[in-house]
Amino acid sequence: MKGRKLPVTIRLLSYAWNYKGRLALACLALVGLTTFQLVGPQLVSYAIDTGINPHKVDGGFEVDGSTDTLLIAALLIVGAAMARGVFQFLQTYTGEFVAQRVAYDIRNNIYNHLQRLSFAYHDKAQTGQIMQRATQDVEGIRMFMSLGVIRLVYVVVLLIATLTVMVLTSWKLALVTWIFIPPTAAISIVMTTKLRPIWLEVQNLQGRLGVVLQENLSGMRVVKAFGRENEEQAKFDAEAQQLFNYSYRTNRIQATFGPILNGVWAVATVATGWFGAYQILHGHLSVGDLAKFMLYLGMLQMPVRSIGFVTMFWARASTSGQRIYDILDAESAVQEKPGAPDLAHVTGHVQFRDVSFGYDAISPVLRRVDIDAQPGQVIALLGQTGSGKTTVVNLMPRFYDVTGGKITIDGTDIRDVTLASLRRAFGIVQQDVFLFSATIRENIAYGASDATEDDIFEAARLARIHDFIMTLPDGYDTWVGERGITLSGGQKQRISIARTLLLDPKILVFDDSTSSVDTETEYLIQQALAELMKGRTTFVIAQRLRTVKSADQILVLKDGRIVENGRHEELIALDGLYRQIYDLELRDQEEAFERERERLAEVKGEPETAIAGGGD
Repeated sequence: MKGRKLPVTIRLLSYAWNYKGRLALACLALVGLTTFQLVGPQLVSYAIDTGINPHKVDGGFEVDGSTDTLLIAALLIVGAAMARGVFQFLQTYTGEFVAQRVAYDIRNNIYNHLQRLSFAYHDKAQTGQIMQRATQDVEGIRMFMSLGVIRLVYVVVLLIATLTVMVLTSWKLALVTWIFIPPTAAISIVMTTKLRPIWLEVQNLQGRLGVVLQENLSGMRVVKAFGRENEEQAKFDAEAQQLFNYSYRTNRIQATFGPILNGVWAVATVATGWFGAYQILHGHLSVGDLAKFMLYLGMLQMPVRSIGFVTMFWARASTSGQRIYDILDAESAVQEKPGAPDLAHVTGHVQFRDVSFGYDAISPVLRRVDIDAQPGQVIALLGQTGSGKTTVVNLMPRFYDVTGGKITIDGTDIRDVTLASLRRAFGIVQQDVFLFSATIRENIAYGASDATEDDIFEAARLARIHDFIMTLPDGYDTWVGERGITLSGGQKQRISIARTLLLDPKILVFDDSTSSVDTETEYLIQQALAELMKGRTTFVIAQRLRTVKSADQILVLKDGRIVENGRHEELIALDGLYRQIYDLELRDQEEAFERERERLAEVKGEPETAIAGGGD
């Protein structure tokens, strides 16, 4: 918490301090680079004054030099240039190493922190903005480290050293040069001051463009289904046009101020040369000293003009850093207690004790819910949309934390154990199955990286997907497209079931809505689920009568409360909300399923087996 009170740039610099050895090497290289940059003009002065030796005589100048001296000077100049090149390489290499490592560390920290934030954060965050901060903003920090921090040290050292040598050469000539330093620096600062808000807007626009692109690509099928390609193109064009306009403005500003800076420095060069020549004519300065001075003047231009850009990089880093720390400083609503033990030897006894929950303080979703699920029982959750079914199953693995009451597993409060061990106890099969861009083998073994090939095959057989996989040209090595787009809904669902079977969880959670698949596929999925549910405490967001009728407990929710609880026959007899749901939604669905199941059993010569955990 203390670190959060420090300025953003100081917090960013702490990343570089982790590589203080490399930083020291970069600073040492800067000293060597600056030294040999200063030596170059001195050698030129020596070559002119000693090797050529122009001296004033009556009526003009004479030259009385030595070719040997010129040769020595030339070799020394070449040697100094080579040494400067070595130190420049060392400075650039080590400086960029530190900058890249800082960017690497920040990216990893962002990614790791995002993995640990609860659902509450991801519910509100925009994916495009997060991606922008993890890429463009981190790149801004890298440039800050390389061009803002290390370049600042270089600029300061070179500026002080050059000004000092110029004063020692001729303080009068130095004063003439210094007159032009403040306006040059001021113009540079004005330019970067104008550029800074535009660059910041460019960053924001890049984030907005990323959001539009991400949403469009994710929802491409919806776009095409509704024929909204032109509208989406127009939306993207509008954001891209804004980005173009602001980016173009930066170039226009640079194009305006660049010639002004060059003009001011050209005047400085002329004034310095004229006054230097005057000093030579009056015997106060040698020709070599003027040549040296003019070279130093050229060297001075870079650090003076860099002042504005260095300032800009610091300002930009402050903004990018703040956007990054908005993520890194975000605290998960679900916190693990320090020193929490693992949840071990789970049998699957789950209890909700007076549980309440709300996504915010004014909108309760669950109200004083009590559930007692014994090991191996099937608990079916029924209710209209918004009744709280999904919230119930999301609270058990602590995707969210209860706001009242407590949830226990085998008598232990789930808030008292580690998150990793808690979630290992659960197997979750969602209606919206997510598969990664990887092979089928890797997707099945996603949660069990140490699984053998036989384990994977057995899980696939139990999930009724092995035979289909073997018909594919590459079998288990078949590549699955993004989000499993190359597979049908039923195939993805059964791969998800195989993935869960491989974990061998003690508590199972799944949404058994299969309305989007054909009846035969539904039959196969139900068979797979029957294998999955054997011997496990199972919570089902039930949509099918077969699942409901086989449940040990049916919990009917309404407005966040459990209004009915019992078995199928008991609730039918109550003639309450469950009876209404049964008559309106479940009876007709199941009749069609029963007819198809009987047909398939006859075709395949299989006996009618109990589906989803039991018979009628």
